[in-house]
Amino acid sequence: MCYDVYIMMARTQITLESEMQRRARHRASELGVSLAEYLRRLVARDLIRPKAAIQVDRIFDLGNSGGSDIAKDKDSMIAESMKVSRRRARRP
Repeated sequence: MCYDVYIMMARTQITLESEMQRRARHRASELGVSLAEYLRRLVARDLIRPKAAIQVDRIFDLGNSGGSDIAKDKDSMIAESMKVSRRRARRP
């Protein structure tokens, strides 16, 4: 059996108010589908909503750097990090 062709489904039971069920059945009928198919489409549409766009500006100005200037001090910071890494690598 090829899973690309066959879709495995799970049965789910829901409870609707009588009026809501009547209106949903009517709408499904208008669309020419079963109530189950109508509800599947509603759920599928809800689940494929595009994710909210990430707003990059939210990550800036989140805290106080305490006056450090990484751009100015990056070379010395990298050198210090390399020294520490080498010391750890030499230890047996």
